Amino acid sequence: MSALASVLAIELPFDPNITEIGGFLLTWHGLFTAVGILVGVQLALWIARNTNFNEDDAYTLALIGIPSGIIGARLLFVVEHWDYYGQNLVDILALTEGGISIWGAVLGGVAGPLAFAIWRGWDIWKGLDCASVGLIAGMGIGRIGDLINGEHLSKATDLPWGVIYTHPDSPAFAHSIAVGAHHPATTYEMLGDFVIMGIAIYLVLGPLRRWPGLTFFFFLISYSVMRYFVSMLRLDSADTFFLGVTVPQLVSLIVIALCIPPVVYILRRGPVEDPAEPLPPGRVRVKQA
Repeated sequence: MSALASVLAIELPFDPNITEIGGFLLTWHGLFTAVGILVGVQLALWIARNTNFNEDDAYTLALIGIPSGIIGARLLFVVEHWDYYGQNLVDILALTEGGISIWGAVLGGVAGPLAFAIWRGWDIWKGLDCASVGLIAGMGIGRIGDLINGEHLSKATDLPWGVIYTHPDSPAFAHSIAVGAHHPATTYEMLGDFVIMGIAIYLVLGPLRRWPGLTFFFFLISYSVMRYFVSMLRLDSADTFFLGVTVPQLVSLIVIALCIPPVVYILRRGPVEDPAEPLPPGRVRVKQA
């Protein structure tokens, strides 16, 4: 670690627990997870209104996506840490003790509403576009809680910045003593999330408005690429799956590969006119036979 890095390291003295009310423990991580869900749902509904996707349908899908995302987040975390949970099966249900996977939240949060929308025969492509903006917003806001309490451990920094956690109850307290200033890896991810969110909003309301589905796959592919490289700095996901690839990196590669066929399909399908949108002056909508 360079001298400059140690000089510019930010000390974070926060207790990861905010308060306890009637036996309920309120943590920074839990608070910003809740805020992220609320903001993400509202943003998805706003996109729905502005892209002529039925707002009631969008709200229904959001209500399904929240629990399915939580279940997915927990399940993938358990898979990543099966060495422990395989010997302590009861602890799989101990959600209040922490332990979730952001990739699990994304995949679960998409799978549940997608299955329901297909069953109901709704416009899945527009629905996915709305969901993408809400998901990436919620993910970014949730990472604020990770920054405050030191939820994830990262490598020592050799850059002109880093973080040190000084509260004894912080998960990163002992790590900060051992390695000194380290990368705020989840904060890099948070910033990347907000950049992706901004671009996704621009795309779904602008250039890709008549290409439903592409904004969603832009979100998935861009987040996968970012997460692959951010994971190189993470130590709590250091167990490799194959050829030095960690589980989050493997999921990123699989997601990118799975995105290719639907993207090709959408590009071959071409742009889709929305009957609810007025046509530009001089154009006439032709009814299909």
